[in-house]
Amino acid sequence: MKFWQRIIVNALVFLALSGLLQANFYVGSVWVALGASIVLALLNMTLKPILFILSLPITIISLGLFSIVINAVMLSLTAAIMGNGFYFSSFWTTMLVALIVSLVNTFFNNRTTVNIYRD
Repeated sequence: MKFWQRIIVNALVFLALSGLLQANFYVGSVWVALGASIVLALLNMTLKPILFILSLPITIISLGLFSIVINAVMLSLTAAIMGNGFYFSSFWTTMLVALIVSLVNTFFNNRTTVNIYRD
């Protein structure tokens, strides 16, 4: 999936989850969702590889499940940067949103891949 497609998909997921989890997750507007999606993409490009390398032993021991915690930390940093228009009520809500965003991104990454077989 291309960069801008991923940003649009993440913004749509943020809007859908804020409607679904109204008491726990708040997104102020469509523009806040787009801004949060861009901030998340920038954090994923810059900070996430460093965190992944530092947490590699824990990630290996947990068979990769700790990567969801890293995604939740990225979402928490995004909420801290975005301010009042984008926030989570608890870290567990952040974990749930991180899990759903990861599943949706995995689904769309697998759907848009074109396999070419040559004989």
